[in-house]
Amino acid sequence: MGDAVTESPALSGTQTAILAAYTELIEELGSDDVSYRVIARRAGIAERTVFRNYPTRVDLLLATAAWIEATLFAREQSHSIFDIPLAIREAMRRYDARPELAHVVAETAMRGVSGAAPSPGRAQLERLLDAEVPSLDPAQRRAVVAALSHLDSVGAWVTFRREFGMDRRDIADAAAWAAEAVLDDIRDRVAPVTT
Repeated sequence: MGDAVTESPALSGTQTAILAAYTELIEELGSDDVSYRVIARRAGIAERTVFRNYPTRVDLLLATAAWIEATLFAREQSHSIFDIPLAIREAMRRYDARPELAHVVAETAMRGVSGAAPSPGRAQLERLLDAEVPSLDPAQRRAVVAALSHLDSVGAWVTFRREFGMDRRDIADAAAWAAEAVLDDIRDRVAPVTT
């Protein structure tokens, strides 16, 4: 299918230790409300070191959510726009395997505390469309990118899980089916392959 994207934000060893410790504790305790003292103990550092790196709970939560997305939930790089449903299915499997972390990332994004960061896969989708379906008009292109860039998100996974009570197979099937439905509309416009 593709290669995992594991671009982690530039972090010091101490910051990585803090975020990894906090992530482990979230999974173990089922809550993002873990004391700095417990995080420091798990990371093997002083509590003030955690505060120096992440002065507020929001700072720590944002950094942890970004770290989880960049490392544990790294997206697959698809080599074709038509492979995206497979990558979405795999993303849903990863979220289902670590539901506590998926909830933290999704809720952080849904609260809007992370600002208006673009979808990490948007640039890749744009490149694939340029290469494979260059004849799309701007409105169609925008619709395809908008639909596909969020179908593999933790927000989609949490919505399927909470609002519809779907299990992991149903979630993966629904997200992949939605991606296929978007792509079916453009399959006949694929640029011919030149040799």
